[in-house]
Amino acid sequence: MNIEDNILKYYLRNVYFITGTAYAGKSTTVKMLAERYGMVLCGENYIMRVTENVADPDIQPNLCYFKRMKSWEEFVRRTPEEYERWIYDNGRESAGFEIAELISLSQNDKVIVDTNIPVSILKRISDYDHVAVMLCEQSMSVDRFFDRSDPEKLFILHVIESCADSDEVMKNYRAGLARINSKEHYDEMLKSGFFTVIRENSDVDTRDEVCDRIAKHFGLC
Repeated sequence: MNIEDNILKYYLRNVYFITGTAYAGKSTTVKMLAERYGMVLCGENYIMRVTENVADPDIQPNLCYFKRMKSWEEFVRRTPEEYERWIYDNGRESAGFEIAELISLSQNDKVIVDTNIPVSILKRISDYDHVAVMLCEQSMSVDRFFDRSDPEKLFILHVIESCADSDEVMKNYRAGLARINSKEHYDEMLKSGFFTVIRENSDVDTRDEVCDRIAKHFGLC
């Protein structure tokens, strides 16, 4: 059964989406907006509690990768090409789960979400003033990827550093990050037609400024 895009857009009318590249400030911004405006927060990987129990390896093989991988070392040793493919196929497989969850959460409340739904799908199920794209240059996305304190990235860093050839594994992993944040993917989001904020200097604290800009775009203030 297919649900038409106009129906999904209606039921997602209270959902505000933020997407973009790594290290662009998405996680921080969704948290700030949720706190400021009393919105339901759906942070990075919020859908995993559902996909871990519901995803079918025959239908969503990429979402089921963690169930079949032999070790976390295998995870960080994948080729850059495989890592890139997995990330974007994961986003496509997650879209249905995200949409269903967001419809459930948003009927009586406004929801702010750090989403992996591809921009090609967001164009069909949401409006311009309900989507914001946050971007930063590839070098920043790659070089500063582990300069954060969230548990998931610290865990991956620990796995890499535990490998006997940790320098080579880190080089390989960063090559995967470079492919995920390549100019091709960057330009796809930049030219999507959605409202865009570009992070140009990671040493300047622009959190409040960015939050204000996106809140104004969303019509929250």
